[in-house]
Amino acid sequence: MVPGWVQIAVVVLLAVLLFGGRGKISSIMGDFAKGIKSFKRGMKDEDEAKAVERSAEEPIDVTPKKENV
Repeated sequence: MVPGWVQIAVVVLLAVLLFGGRGKISSIMGDFAKGIKSFKRGMKDEDEAKAVERSAEEPIDVTPKKENV
């Protein structure tokens, strides 16, 4: 079975992506990791904002305490 020009083009494209340039895979994985960290940070900030919002809804007890004399 002889590979066609499409299969050869796919293999060449993959070879260039994997081995061409300087560290394309590592830079892609670094960008991917940055995206995950940013997503987690955004979720954490959202959870903290909801916690502050919930605590603002709770009434605050400001009545003075009675002292036993």
